[in-house]
Amino acid sequence: MNPSPAPIRLHWFLPTGGDSRDVLAVGPDAHRREPTLEYLSVLARTAEDLGFEAVLTPTGTWCEDSWVSTAALIRETTRLKFLVAFRPGSITPTLAAQMAATFQRHSGGRALLNVVTGGDAGEQRRFGDHLGHDARYARTDEFLAIVRGAWSDEPFDFEGEHYHVQGATTRIPPDPLPEIYFGGASGAAEEVAARRADVYLTWGEPPALVAPRIVRVRRLAEREGRTVRFGIRLHVITRDTASDAWAETERLLEQMDDDVIALAQQGLEKSESVGQQRMRELHGGTRESLVVAPNLWAGIGLVRGGAGTALVGDHDEVAERIAEYHALGFEEFILSGHPHVEEAYWVGEHVRPRLVAAGLVADDGVDRAAPKLNLSAISAR
Repeated sequence: MNPSPAPIRLHWFLPTGGDSRDVLAVGPDAHRREPTLEYLSVLARTAEDLGFEAVLTPTGTWCEDSWVSTAALIRETTRLKFLVAFRPGSITPTLAAQMAATFQRHSGGRALLNVVTGGDAGEQRRFGDHLGHDARYARTDEFLAIVRGAWSDEPFDFEGEHYHVQGATTRIPPDPLPEIYFGGASGAAEEVAARRADVYLTWGEPPALVAPRIVRVRRLAEREGRTVRFGIRLHVITRDTASDAWAETERLLEQMDDDVIALAQQGLEKSESVGQQRMRELHGGTRESLVVAPNLWAGIGLVRGGAGTALVGDHDEVAERIAEYHALGFEEFILSGHPHVEEAYWVGEHVRPRLVAAGLVADDGVDRAAPKLNLSAISAR
């Protein structure tokens, strides 16, 4: 029997590659917002005020550096945690352990780590990384073993296929240890998650497709004598009425030219990421049949990689879908929307209170009255 999931932890997204009113910031009404420190500060404070626990930063050459950006926001916030994404192939494990420990002390314990092994060969080569898919995950496995060893307060030796270190350590072990978030849909990724991760992340697939992965990773972790929590990455479009929410998807689609969709899909087709392949299979590269499950829209994935689905509907519907994923075993939800400040208010002021009223999200003491969420249609799993 599966354990009952813990209360939901709601997180938001920090768009260090820029923000806008459409998905790619190319339409006439996009009004692109550059990822300046001023704008990112506004978004971080907004997320904190609305009750989100943490913000995820992306990693890659298309966005600002995650470590520098989030470190600059420590003094702009007081409670918000920072889920810092980085690639193990572009930094040594001992240096990563040291940076995370320093960040943890300077932030007062607000550091979380999102280790991104990488699935785009072209992007990996920009960082001088020429390893193949499975080899990258094998290296990540060694990387995380060393990071945890360096935090142990004892000099840590390791000799593997990819790393050979002697006496890995940090000046002071971080307290608490930063939690490690890790994703990947391949068998190699699931093995690493079971051995090393605190939270295994997936992109927003329909419940029927993602449920078996929770079961599989949970069993792999049990074999390692460990437990792993589960998180899911989703966009959100929530409005006072369902018709208004779905109208927003039509507006976003209008900004996606056929040539832009074709070019994006041509690039994503080359991805080595199994998760990216699963995202593409949801929509098939066309505008047809984009509703892939109740209130789950795959239109985002037509023009961008990574998480390609959005929860769409009125506030009750979106809250009910989150509750449904929670019943499967997901405890952490990393949400986002376009533009990120405005959509954070829709979620924070309307969806989050419904989840609090249902007892699914811990009450932070802020008065956010909302109708009680009806969970009767959601069966326990």
